[in-house]
Amino acid sequence: MSEWEAGLDDEEAGAVMRTVVRQLKLWREAAGLTQAEFGAAIGYGEELVSSVERGRRIPRPEYLDAADEVLGAGGRIAALKQDVAEVRYPKKVRDLKKLEAEATELCAYNNSVIHGLLQTEEYVRASVATRRPPFAEDEFEQHVAARLARQDILTETAPLRLFNFVQCESTLRRPIGGRMVMRRQLEHLLDVGQLRNVDLQVLPLDREDNAGLAGSFRLLRLRDGSTVGHNEVQLVSRVITDPREVQVLDIRYGTIRAQALTPRESLAFIEKVLGEK
Repeated sequence: MSEWEAGLDDEEAGAVMRTVVRQLKLWREAAGLTQAEFGAAIGYGEELVSSVERGRRIPRPEYLDAADEVLGAGGRIAALKQDVAEVRYPKKVRDLKKLEAEATELCAYNNSVIHGLLQTEEYVRASVATRRPPFAEDEFEQHVAARLARQDILTETAPLRLFNFVQCESTLRRPIGGRMVMRRQLEHLLDVGQLRNVDLQVLPLDREDNAGLAGSFRLLRLRDGSTVGHNEVQLVSRVITDPREVQVLDIRYGTIRAQALTPRESLAFIEKVLGEK
């Protein structure tokens, strides 16, 4: 349960946890069980049950399933699993995931690492491990799980979103995690590049012009017709809504796409880099 510790400074997570805790405690007390008796019935210790009911631990799905069965809740407690799982992740990840869920098209340029939606688990772990100061073990697992959880959006069929990724060649050659990790990452890029709703482009290093020298960013075109930007740099994750700033990013991204190889040329380029490894 260690990686499911609640962030006490997270207001949204706190609100969800208060609701969950209230329900769990009401159901337990209605059944006439002490925390120790309830813990024994679902296979957990009294201390853990107490931590959950004080909002210090986020209950895992199996905890809620067991509680639902033991307390005879008829699915009412188990139904809380999705809300609880969402607040397991850091707030900035939840906010970005919500924004991505509202998007009909997502465009992203990356010049430092492979985009998070395209990363293999090995690559995720290797890239998160480079963080300094390093994460504690429970935080490390939390960030890995959060990044991987966002990737479902690529293959969701309702609604089918469009994705365009432009990766600087440097991200294909930077050996994060070592040679074999990068081989599997490049193979994964080739697989993702075959998806009908994904255009994957590479901006070669030998291009004289590169409109993305200022750094990585993304654009999200939302269902209501508006467009927002997102920028993540050292210690800052920022959603950009000012129309003038979004317009600059939109122009810049269009230029980057034009400077990059076409999707077909890009897959051939990735195959070439893979062959070199």
